[in-house]
Amino acid sequence: MGADSSGQLPLQLQLRDSATFDNFLEEGNELALQALRAGGGESLYLWGPPGCGKSHLLQAACHASPTAVYLPLGGIEGAQPALFDGLEAIPVVAIDDLGVIAGDPEWEIALFHLYNRIREAGGRLLCVADHSPAALGLALPDLVTRLGWGLVFRLQILSDAGRRRALQRRARRRGFELPDEVADYLLRRQPRDMNSLFVLLERLDEASLAAQRRLTIPFVRGLLQEG
Repeated sequence: MGADSSGQLPLQLQLRDSATFDNFLEEGNELALQALRAGGGESLYLWGPPGCGKSHLLQAACHASPTAVYLPLGGIEGAQPALFDGLEAIPVVAIDDLGVIAGDPEWEIALFHLYNRIREAGGRLLCVADHSPAALGLALPDLVTRLGWGLVFRLQILSDAGRRRALQRRARRRGFELPDEVADYLLRRQPRDMNSLFVLLERLDEASLAAQRRLTIPFVRGLLQEG
């Protein structure tokens, strides 16, 4: 979804219905989940490698707030720094893909001023990136300092056992059981980030319903070979 001529965007932007706190397996990330659930006015910065659940938690915080704006900077074409104008009026501002603007003076200055305005208004700024504030490549030292004022959490990637539990919990929420051997088969042969695995799980669920078949390794193997 693109910005209009003023640089402003609608408040609801690309939130996944499944991105909730209840759908997040907190293994190793209990403190970050607790801080997000607690709400309040303290800003928060999440960082870690792809697939660790950063975007999931960010969107979950938006779902949990009566009024929030979610801005995935990597997916907004043609956006300008004016995108941040007036956002301090919104209780929760969640910015994904923060590294996209690292090194851009206009964007960094705009974010610096947005942080200050949100702080003065008593709102909450939630940011997500692949690296810590100090390692993100920001050119504005004062912005690095601001981003470190609030809570900063490095998210941990799930172990294989954790991935299996997350897949099986998602399957149960969809109304079916995912056997251990099928979950392990997927983990050995498919992309290991949870977003890709969850998308695949939905596809397998729909295919098994259409074929009236249980999820077995031969059935899953056949579907994957079809592409």
